[in-house]
Amino acid sequence: MKIEIWSDIMCPFCYIGKRQLESALAEFPNDEFEIEWKSFQLDPTITPQSGKDVFTFLAERKGISVEQSIEMHKGVTERAKSVGLDYHFDKAVISNSLEAHRIIQFAKTKKLGSKMEEIFFKAYFTEGRDLNDGPTLIELAVKAGLDQTQVLEVLKDENLFLNEVQNDITEAQQIGVQGVPFFVFDRKYAVSGAQPVEAFVQTITEVLK
Repeated sequence: MKIEIWSDIMCPFCYIGKRQLESALAEFPNDEFEIEWKSFQLDPTITPQSGKDVFTFLAERKGISVEQSIEMHKGVTERAKSVGLDYHFDKAVISNSLEAHRIIQFAKTKKLGSKMEEIFFKAYFTEGRDLNDGPTLIELAVKAGLDQTQVLEVLKDENLFLNEVQNDITEAQQIGVQGVPFFVFDRKYAVSGAQPVEAFVQTITEVLK
């Protein structure tokens, strides 16, 4: 079964959804699954916000108080903890995810897409790394198993793997993706959002019939 996942590595629910899906897949030990990560940008216009924390940034974006923003993030942190993830929004660095998406597209050509996603998610939500910083991206890409020289070439040429990123985003628009994570199972069924493990199990069971 092929599972396509539209995701943005700066989306907290995408990492949670990844864990939920992984738990569901563990219930099908005798079946084979191919995972393909697809690029999606929640905000392609975002620019680095020097000195601004994620709580203030979201408050301004949503027109709510900083206190409300902090409470919202607490809720997400608790949900992440329930699936074994350790979120630290107080460390989060606001930046554009395009460069990271280009690296993920490169990683996919080496069959390292899922590994790269995991490393980027952890780096962003747990470790507070800047995923728009060249040296950081290189370090993390090498950790995933990519060649340092090739990663540097990708980062130097802003057009490399840009089409792949844009094609994924265009495809998402065409099939009606409103938000991420968005999971498509064998092009038959779709699941939107970080649903409970049971929802993924039910969908996979239907597709396998």
